[in-house]
Amino acid sequence: MNTSLELIAYIIYLPIAIGLTTFVSQHLFKNSKIFMLDIFNQKVEIAMATNKLFKIGFYLLNIGFALRIISIYSLTGYKDLVETLSAKIGGFSIYLGIVMILFIIFFLKGRKASKENNLRINKEKV
Repeated sequence: MNTSLELIAYIIYLPIAIGLTTFVSQHLFKNSKIFMLDIFNQKVEIAMATNKLFKIGFYLLNIGFALRIISIYSLTGYKDLVETLSAKIGGFSIYLGIVMILFIIFFLKGRKASKENNLRINKEKV
């Protein structure tokens, strides 16, 4: 067991996992503002507040998962280090992509429900 290689792995893995989470979050929630405004009928204050809450949840979920899967052990050389980091970062990237797609689906479903509700309200007024 090579403790210094494991420490190097942690020092590489953590900033990459947090950086990937931050990158995805910034792009996802910058673009989801449009959905939130549509869902909340252009009520800017509640749309932005909800978007920020979702963003915090996204960070907590993904950084928590990144920390949960951090276990790295039994590295005997640099080859093991690269292979282990590739597996960890690749697996986390796949997980992050799936979570991002789920959030997009959630936004689309919210938008659809909002549109249906607006149509129902408009029909009742007539």
